[in-house]
Amino acid sequence: MEDLKPIAIEGLDNKKPIVIAGPCSAETEEQVLSTAKQLAACGVKIYRAGIWKPRTKPGGFEGVGEEGLEWLKRVKAETGMAVATEVANKAHVEAALKAGIDVLWIGARTSANPFAMQEIADALEGHPDVNVLVKNPVNPDIELWIGALQRIYNAGVRHLGAIHRGFSTYGKHLYRNLPQWHIPIELRRRIPILQIFCDPSHIGGKRELVAPLSQQAMDMGFDGLIVESHCDPDCAWSDKSQQVTPDVLNFILNTLVIRETTQTTENLTLLRQQIDQLDNELLEVLNKRMRVSREIGQYKKEHSMPVVQAARYDDILNNRIALAVEMGMSSDFMKEVLEAIHGESVRQQIEVLNNRAR
Repeated sequence: MEDLKPIAIEGLDNKKPIVIAGPCSAETEEQVLSTAKQLAACGVKIYRAGIWKPRTKPGGFEGVGEEGLEWLKRVKAETGMAVATEVANKAHVEAALKAGIDVLWIGARTSANPFAMQEIADALEGHPDVNVLVKNPVNPDIELWIGALQRIYNAGVRHLGAIHRGFSTYGKHLYRNLPQWHIPIELRRRIPILQIFCDPSHIGGKRELVAPLSQQAMDMGFDGLIVESHCDPDCAWSDKSQQVTPDVLNFILNTLVIRETTQTTENLTLLRQQIDQLDNELLEVLNKRMRVSREIGQYKKEHSMPVVQAARYDDILNNRIALAVEMGMSSDFMKEVLEAIHGESVRQQIEVLNNRAR
């Protein structure tokens, strides 16, 4: 893919970060235009809104459909912004191109499906100047992601980029979708010319995580951001907890630090990123441990066993401290850590017993 080109939008200078922003879903014409005008006033050049919303479960809001394309045409006419929307099949592509949509993006569910990707690629044949962004598949498989990009590239599309939106996982986590930053880093290593955008809204799942995730993406050299922004997020019809107002987005963008780093600073930044990732992994492991503790609490309840097993705890404490010392850590430090973990495990087991007793 040596001849890839950057996203081509009139008036866009491709300076970092390239920002694509707008609501998760186009809901009403008034909502679409109000949000667009506020974002245009903040300097955003590309407006995004979901017209078709792929849902795993039936019965949810699945988008307004082609009617919303007319609203996006009004956004272009009245604000001068370029417009972007998600496509998931041939009919979506044909309707979006006919409406003059500037950027098409392909969602995580679709990029995981080779048949759907090929259908979209076939629909893009003969449209070499269209801008297409491909989100990572829901599962952490870089080969699947590259395969999805390759299908679009083989259709003749050269204004092609990727969107990192994190990877789905089971259970409760800090992030809605785990970032697994090493995967987009590997994508950049394999295809250096490819523009990569970060989707902090879908990674975080909470609006308070949009700012730190955006900064982390910039620190890692991403080319741009695709952020969900709504004129009234608390009343949004979908994903309201991860959308920010245009004013908040403007504040986030104005406080981003785009680094022109020396080698020393780059090393420090990478080391800090590793610390952040390891801290998140620690939280994930602790979350799994507490889930097992709750299961143990249920077992003890059913078998009339006391919560605290002193002999078992003593063995754990001694063995883990010895291992920590061999690894170069302080015995006092590890004792404090293990005591804190044990205390939380006991609390969670007692909570399970009390809940069952009610």
